Amino acid sequence: MQRIAQVLKSNGTDGELLISFFDIGPEDIDLQEPVFIYFDGLPVPFYFESFNRRGDTRALVRLTGVRSLKDADELAGQAVYADYFEEETEEDLTGWTVKTPAGETVGTVTDYEDIPGNTCLWVRRPDGTEVLLPFHEDLVKGIDEKSGTLVLSIPDGILDL
Repeated sequence: MQRIAQVLKSNGTDGELLISFFDIGPEDIDLQEPVFIYFDGLPVPFYFESFNRRGDTRALVRLTGVRSLKDADELAGQAVYADYFEEETEEDLTGWTVKTPAGETVGTVTDYEDIPGNTCLWVRRPDGTEVLLPFHEDLVKGIDEKSGTLVLSIPDGILDL
């Protein structure tokens, strides 16, 4: 799942929330798909009952099951996740060149492996061998869509195999 937004605060007394989006705009949200907020380490799905844009990066929303100021206040500060962005992004990376932050070419993305909680990319190295690399937002150091280049900080030892 990809973090797409943050609940900034409650709004009013009937459960509305003000949320702010990361790296996407409100127009990119699929209002028919659930979003998830983690409670006790587990993702809990919520659907949008209402969605009103507030500028380029925010929206005033009502989520299923959030009916009071108390409910809304419990969600304030929580991250909002969606699972429908991740697959699209990974499939779009097929054919991209992977480089290290030092500029060394690691290889070309050939596929991805959706391991729960640990998405990985299959990368064909220049010598023809393939390596499975972790693909996590903390490891992505740069993306150049124009050239199709992905810069990844690769954990020590993975490329030594």
